[in-house]
Amino acid sequence: MGSIKHQVVIVGAGSAGLTTAARLGNTHQKLDVAIIEPNERHYYQPLWTLVGGGLTSKSETVREQKDYIPSGQTWIKNKVVKFEPEENQVVLENGDIVKYDYLVIAPGIKLDWHKIKGIKDTLGKNGVCSNYSYETCGYTWEMLQSLKEGQTAIFTQPPLPIKCAGAPQKMTYLAEDYLRRNGLRDKVNIEFCITGPRIFGVEKYRLALEKVLDKKGLKPRFEHELIEVDGPNKKATFKKVGTEETVTLDFDMLHVVPPQSAPDFIKESPLSNTEGWVDVDKYTTQHLKYKNIFSLGDASSLPTSKTGAAIRKQAPVLVENLLAQMNNNELKAKYNGYTSCPIITGKGTLVLCEFDYDGNPMESFPFDQAQERWSMYMLKKHVLPSLYWYGMLKGRA
Repeated sequence: MGSIKHQVVIVGAGSAGLTTAARLGNTHQKLDVAIIEPNERHYYQPLWTLVGGGLTSKSETVREQKDYIPSGQTWIKNKVVKFEPEENQVVLENGDIVKYDYLVIAPGIKLDWHKIKGIKDTLGKNGVCSNYSYETCGYTWEMLQSLKEGQTAIFTQPPLPIKCAGAPQKMTYLAEDYLRRNGLRDKVNIEFCITGPRIFGVEKYRLALEKVLDKKGLKPRFEHELIEVDGPNKKATFKKVGTEETVTLDFDMLHVVPPQSAPDFIKESPLSNTEGWVDVDKYTTQHLKYKNIFSLGDASSLPTSKTGAAIRKQAPVLVENLLAQMNNNELKAKYNGYTSCPIITGKGTLVLCEFDYDGNPMESFPFDQAQERWSMYMLKKHVLPSLYWYGMLKGRA
């Protein structure tokens, strides 16, 4: 068992970790920064919905991790299994200890497939697909193309919080659009089963998306939570929220979004709140107890939608406050909860939802973003991926 020390240690090299690392590197090149991340590939996950809808290829969503580790920073290819904040150190899977002066926690979110009975044995076959993994998003497109007259396609959304909370309905809209374009819309039954009581949490966009549902003839089953899948017999069982009543539906295609939570090593640590997330101030991103620890992204307790757009606004705040903490200065940068959910409503149309902690719209363009627009679809498909790879992950945007 070995021990090393770095000035700043970042746990995770996903969107949050790399964006923070790049911004730190751009601001202070002499900082001794180490990034702990076991994966050698980096994924732009927002495009997985477009893969599932047949609008882009899987190869467009993946790059080599090494190409995005900032120059001069140390990449530790391992996993963190334990936090020991009183000793200012983390323990790795191989038993090594990494000590730090300052810690940034950004490991992302955990997909809790195990909470759906039977799913692990059938995911990726028997018509059961998901856009929530690189391995299975292509199968979504295969299943969509295979639908025939008289068949049923079911789309699910688990309890919040999940990453990219708009993704479940995006896939539903893309499926409806595909079927309509191919003369099958009135011949295939679409079921959209949502655990929550409404289609969207922000009033302005909820009203707009309810109009989309009406236009497409979609009537979601609200407060229906997927609890079991029988792949070979193609049956999906849902529990009605707040009751013990269950409903079993037959399917030919089942698109599953798994329940999600903080990674286990976060939940089990002294850094988490009662829900398991890294317990930070929602404005400064600083840990509420350990002042040399910060967190952003999906594993943090920041009470906003878990999106890459939110991370893009969180990272500059975290970096500014981390540097202020290093210099014993007041933490003046504040994150207002901004997040963005680009809701694709069909091939060539998109509603761009942007809002803050209080659900107030924070729109970037001088027009009503609650309207379906081709321009916003092009932004999602072509502009945002480039902004991500060449701007955000390089600390430039």
